[in-house]
Amino acid sequence: MIDDFLNGTAGHTGPPAEVEAAVRAAAAAEIMPRHRKLAAHEIIEKSGPHDLVTAADRLAEEHLTAALTKLLPGSVVVGEESVHADPAVYDALGGDAPVWIVDPVDGTRQFVRGEAGFCTLVALALHGEVLASWTYAPVRGEMAIAVRGRGATLNGAPIRSGAPAPGAVLKVAMSHPDYTTEAQKRALLGLRTESIAARPCGSAGLEYLAVARGSLDAVAFNWEYAWDHAAGLLLVTEAGGAQSTLSGAPFRIAGGNDLPFTAARDEATAQRVLAALRTGG
Repeated sequence: MIDDFLNGTAGHTGPPAEVEAAVRAAAAAEIMPRHRKLAAHEIIEKSGPHDLVTAADRLAEEHLTAALTKLLPGSVVVGEESVHADPAVYDALGGDAPVWIVDPVDGTRQFVRGEAGFCTLVALALHGEVLASWTYAPVRGEMAIAVRGRGATLNGAPIRSGAPAPGAVLKVAMSHPDYTTEAQKRALLGLRTESIAARPCGSAGLEYLAVARGSLDAVAFNWEYAWDHAAGLLLVTEAGGAQSTLSGAPFRIAGGNDLPFTAARDEATAQRVLAALRTGG
């Protein structure tokens, strides 16, 4: 069923055009009209001042839920806001139904500040395997799409992550050490070396896109919510990159990973980042 869906309307080279259209439509209807125009009552703290939700998040997820499940009957949605309302929704990642993994506004803090550094993330998974993903940055006019085994594109053009120059200082976006366990904080501090230029991450989805297009060498994250990582991890790997958790096992979208983990432009870079994380830990 999934293969038929992915092949059905976009031909051999890409996923159904209707999914891209649904992502663009949700952003046009619910996100962009509120960009730089949010009222105070449309911004709510969830767990704290760094964990925000806006009316754009909620309404865009509702829009996408209706559109995506209509496109693929029998599918379900695991979205950031639906899981916040009912944590049991997350269990669908381990079920038998196709799952749309949705982050309606990845980079909510940037969105609230009126900046361009946010995106909408959608991934399609089955039995824990991510099969396709869409990363849409509406202000930047960028749509990145990946389909397992078929590569990655940005605005329709193929992208490759490439590799850093031999011996180059690695540019790495990382989780902020303040928002982690002590053990994970020590691991992340291993990135503070002369051979790595580490900085706090912005929108996870846009950091993954930067790795996939070769403008960032790697990311290192210590949280595992599927909506933040599913789309980007497939994008990076289909662009020729590599990913691994601290134990050396691949990242599992259903959770239970050995954190932190990395996604990088190539396998050698991933191993350099993992070695630094293990030294710090």
